[in-house]
Amino acid sequence: MRRAIRGGLARLPAPLAEFILFGLKQAWACLFAAIMLALLIGTKLIWDPAWPIHRYDALFVAALLVQVAMLAFRMESFDELKVILVYHVVGTIMEIFKTHMGSWSYPEAAWIRIEGVPLFTGFMYGCVGSYMARAIRIFDMRFTHYPPLWATALLAAAIYANFFTHHVFVDLRWALFAWTFLLFWRVRIYFTTDRRPLWMPLLIAAFLTACFLWVAENVGTITGTWLYPGQHGAWKPVSFSKLGSWYLLLVISFVLVTLVNRPMPPDDTREV
Repeated sequence: MRRAIRGGLARLPAPLAEFILFGLKQAWACLFAAIMLALLIGTKLIWDPAWPIHRYDALFVAALLVQVAMLAFRMESFDELKVILVYHVVGTIMEIFKTHMGSWSYPEAAWIRIEGVPLFTGFMYGCVGSYMARAIRIFDMRFTHYPPLWATALLAAAIYANFFTHHVFVDLRWALFAWTFLLFWRVRIYFTTDRRPLWMPLLIAAFLTACFLWVAENVGTITGTWLYPGQHGAWKPVSFSKLGSWYLLLVISFVLVTLVNRPMPPDDTREV
């Protein structure tokens, strides 16, 4: 398949070929997330409530099988899996709290659930961790001016705490946005699509990824897998304010991934 793709791209102008290859590699890095979105859509289209297994439980079993397959076929390493599992737990804890506070809900029945939260939802967070770990490896990502681990861990902890405390205290997200800017504004991601390294500011990459996650979240609500207040009668797009939430959640995800894939500088450190 790789030879066929390379052969087809060789016939195209170099900039166009590299752009297409970038998209294909991004799609490959998003494999787990793409499969999960396909499962959300597919099960919504075909599921019959009279079937002996609930849709949410089927999603949990399918997601578990996908995770096992990705390990078996060496698409993810055991070290990457550890981080994904941590993010799975972190996400599930937040889901339990958020649904209890009425931020969103899961309208269908399930056996495999905790406090009203079907456990397949943890895999949705795991998809984000899987994408980041795979993208760093596939694109051989390197970083300049990356802050020390303790500083990023402190920021991630503050963001996670704010997801809980803003329900009973003032929402500090604007201060957290400023904190991410102060910590990461100089950081460049160097990545290699084909042969020559390219770069992008880390903050721009985080915002673009948050946009894709916002689209994925709309898929989740269109399929009725989870619903926000006001969406139970008739569907409407997820608020753009959720972009900020996803952006902050991506910071947590990235910090967790860097526990395994420590940010490395470019081989040519003269480029700063």
